[in-house]
Formats: sequence, C-alpha cells, structure tokens
Amino acid sequence: MDTYLETERLTLRRFTADDADLLVELDSDPAVMRYLSGGEPTAPEVIRERYLPNILAGYERWDGNLGLFAAHEKDGGAFIGWFILRPAPEGPLDEVELGYRLRQVTWGNGYATEGSRALLGKAFTELGVRVVWAETMAVNHGSRNIMAKLGMTLAATIPTRPDMKLIEGAEHGGVRYEITREQWERR
Repeated sequence: MDTYLETERLTLRRFTADDADLLVELDSDPAVMRYLSGGEPTAPEVIRERYLPNILAGYERWDGNLGLFAAHEKDGGAFIGWFILRPAPEGPLDEVELGYRLRQVTWGNGYATEGSRALLGKAFTELGVRVVWAETMAVNHGSRNIMAKLGMTLAATIPTRPDMKLIEGAEHGGVRYEITREQWERR
C-alpha cells in the first residue's frame, strides 16, 4: 500500500487503477449520495471511464501531493471511503479543497474529523497551502459540524445550482467554509 498519510486509526493512500470497485460500492449507497445526487448512484462506467482516470491523472498533475485518497481502517484494513485535498480545477495551488465521502457503516466514528484534521496539518505544514476550503449543502448539518470542529468558519453562501434541484433541501443552497494557515496555527 502506497501510504500518503496515517492517523491514529486510519491510513490514507493513493488510489490505483484496480480500485474502481471500491468507488462503485461507495457511490451506490443512497445515503452516501443523498446530498450529492439525491441518492442516485454514480454509474459504474462513469467511475471506471471518467472518475478513476481523473483521480490518477491528479497525482501526476500535483506530484502525488494533492488529490483524492483512499481511506482504510488501520485495524483490519477495511476501506471506509476517501478524502480529498486538491485545488479547484483552475485554482491556485495554495488554496485547496478539503472533503470526504465515507461509507455509511463508518459514520459517527469520528473518521471524517480525524482524517480531515490530519490533512489540514499536512496542507499547512508540508504543502505550502495558505487556505483550505470546503463546501456542502446548507442542510448537510453533519458535514457543517465537522467543518466547525476543524476550526473552519463560514465564508460564503452558495446559490442553488440547476443540477441540484432534485436534492432534498437544495432550495437552501450551499455553504463554503474556510480556514487559513494563520487561523490553523492559532488553534
């Protein structure tokens, strides 16, 4: 396993071309996809032909330092989902997005906070990042609570996009949270 980062209970690694089934299984859970697609699964061919090749290309683009990382429990090695630390498509390298998508059976175990906290540390101490941001739907209180626990603050509200109309709560739009290196250092 090509370890990218370790926490007390998790190992994060780069995805490989053999990991499509992990992503298909994750995106097939309606609860996992609730605030992303209204519960609709991502088609397996989209994952295999578009998503996974883009993930792998991201490692090349960012020298393996940024991108989407598979998360596994240290105890037993179970795949729990993924974490993301990467810039916007045309964004500066010192402003990166933080996010995660975890299997429903792992919710409530503190993994999202643990993995995200470790990625913030790596971003600010090793990768020269200035700002980390995260976005979610306004009604996704679970993710908003994690962002607040991490010391991120509400930076903007995001209008509802046309592609979000079928998602419960979409009329409330989204939110963007941010934390700067200076804010992180003061915590």
